[in-house]
Amino acid sequence: MPHTGTVESVLARLDAATRPLDPPFAAVDLPSLRANAADLLRRAGGTPIRVASKSVRCRAVLAEALGPDLTGRGGFRGVMAYSLREAIWLVRGGARDVLMGYPTVDRAALAELAADPLLLDSITLMVDGTDHLDVVAAAGTTRARVCLDVDASLRIGPVHLGVRRSPLRTPDEAAHLTRLAVDRGFAVVGVMFYEAQIAGLPDSSAAVRLVKRASAAELSTRRGAVVDAVTAVAGPLAIVNSGGTGSLEVSSADPAVTEVTAGSGLFVPTLFDRYRAFTPRPAMFFALAAVRRPTPRIATLFSGGYIASGPAGASRVPTPVWPAGLKLLRNEGAGEVQTPVTGLAATALRVGDRVWFRHAKAGELCERLTDVHLVDSGGSVTTVPTYRGEGQCFG
Repeated sequence: MPHTGTVESVLARLDAATRPLDPPFAAVDLPSLRANAADLLRRAGGTPIRVASKSVRCRAVLAEALGPDLTGRGGFRGVMAYSLREAIWLVRGGARDVLMGYPTVDRAALAELAADPLLLDSITLMVDGTDHLDVVAAAGTTRARVCLDVDASLRIGPVHLGVRRSPLRTPDEAAHLTRLAVDRGFAVVGVMFYEAQIAGLPDSSAAVRLVKRASAAELSTRRGAVVDAVTAVAGPLAIVNSGGTGSLEVSSADPAVTEVTAGSGLFVPTLFDRYRAFTPRPAMFFALAAVRRPTPRIATLFSGGYIASGPAGASRVPTPVWPAGLKLLRNEGAGEVQTPVTGLAATALRVGDRVWFRHAKAGELCERLTDVHLVDSGGSVTTVPTYRGEGQCFG
């Protein structure tokens, strides 16, 4: 893991500052979080960054980047939400520029959007076909702002490299949907391209890096053509969104792009440890307590089965990082109620001692906990609620 000494010093500070707390709990090192935010801005090279809320799921942390009212400050601008109910909740709390990262078929939330001019002005829906337009219209409005989600994967013959999202790919397809939307009264204000095969793929080999370069080159050409085609129908676009934490430099270099998206880069979970473009500074950790000693070389911890989404495998499980020298048991892993660890450091663990972990993906840890403890450089602790802690669960 990069910068072990730095991580150890951060964890020593977090451990001392949170000593009165009983695990399990999560803590965020504010100096690391702020350094990560500054590094995201550096990597974006002046292109505004929209914060992906799914990778944060805590309004106080969103406010660290966007300001207290979530309207944006510095180089950060706006929120990319993952749920329309979430977007509405954020706007009710002050946000005024929320882009949906995904389509929605939530009829009740769409009806609420349709009935409120503030929501219609503040939220941009994501669509990739006429089915989505039909659902929005059926909820009571065709005045909604919409953004087209365009497939950003790399195609090499029959090979598809990237995520399976939008059926829209070509300039003609995007222009056709734009015309249908405009004719029905929708305001087409943007297009989005999420190049998961660049942003979400670690630089694990020369072959991977080659594919990422090829994908960036192909997308740069196609993205410009799509933007031109949509603009010819809808007029100038307010949003040309692209990228993610792992591809800010690549996405922001395209002159067609007006904004990039990042969220995971604030916390830096383990999935972002093997990127060449930036130096990870882990900022979020969680602590578990040892509750039994089944053998001299095994300590069993309470809770901890915080498995991340995505393809099942070792990359999706949490990693014990402090004290150093611990590992999960192959046949048990991280458990729903108990997580055994072994290794040389396990021999020194006593019942009641703590073990600190890193999660594999960013915001998903907040779905497990009602609050997060923010620790500053002087050791003071501010406890803030997660979405869960505010009584919100958006799926």
